[in-house]
Amino acid sequence: MKLKSNLHCHTSDDPEDDIPYSPYEAMSTAAKKGFDVLSFTCHNLVAQNPRYERFAEERGILLIPGIEKTIEGKHVVIVNADKDAERIETFSDLEKYKDRKKNILVLAPHPFFPSLDSLRKKFFGHASLFDAVERSWFASKLIDFNKKAEKVAREYGLPYLATSDTHDLSFLDVSYAIIESEKKDIESVIEAIRRGSFSNKSRPIGFLKEMFFYAVKMKLLDIFSGKPTSRRQSDA
Repeated sequence: MKLKSNLHCHTSDDPEDDIPYSPYEAMSTAAKKGFDVLSFTCHNLVAQNPRYERFAEERGILLIPGIEKTIEGKHVVIVNADKDAERIETFSDLEKYKDRKKNILVLAPHPFFPSLDSLRKKFFGHASLFDAVERSWFASKLIDFNKKAEKVAREYGLPYLATSDTHDLSFLDVSYAIIESEKKDIESVIEAIRRGSFSNKSRPIGFLKEMFFYAVKMKLLDIFSGKPTSRRQSDA
């Protein structure tokens, strides 16, 4: 079966970014846009809640718990994470966690974007820990920091998975994946990604209309919120 999927989404549960919509709003919007699979990946928090799972199920969405964990100062997305993932601090910790919890997907998010929390050189030192590389939504015809990620994914034989790293629901379906999974369950979806059974659906965004506007919007939110939050749609 073909499943419209987005495995990197932030919500108002996020303790670090000032996200203006709730998990329920995110799931309702995702359902209206025809999504089948969603993962909430708040920064350093696994936002598990039985009410979220029931709400998602009622709307035909498979909700997979996740986290965007800061590890040695760099962002790493773990799909199908549990609360133990919140305690990961080093890549050695990540390796041990991956040994204990087999059915997870470790994604390298926006790995070569020009931000301090992007993996960059750290990716090469720990490439064996990653199951996939992210194709981020934040790309225009003029500026696209995904090109190196795509090249590296190909060189390392890793799936190159599109997500929208959602911080704004208007960008939810700008970049996503259609996963060809045997079943609509977590294990089948992760296995399909690992074997590359998916197709990416992404469009370049307009530099002035979308990319520049979003950057200005996020900066203004930072200023008026009084805290360093909502820095980016793509963490870049």
